Amino acid sequence: MERQLATTAYWLGIVSTVIALITRGLAMLGIFAVSTTFGGKGNPITYRTFLEGAVLFFVMGIASSVAVWAKERKA
Repeated sequence: MERQLATTAYWLGIVSTVIALITRGLAMLGIFAVSTTFGGKGNPITYRTFLEGAVLFFVMGIASSVAVWAKERKA
């Protein structure tokens, strides 16, 4: 289970990083300069949101990989 979680978290981190780079590039060009909120409430969604999500997924993937490594070493 931990191996599947590590793999999934890694790929979600990659996707979040790509989305963050694309939205940051569009923001630099002035195309995606407006931050989006749904219904006018809550925090705006910007490139930083995807960047922080990517960090979260990469850390989750690393932690899951360490759990797999520790379990295999113990056995």
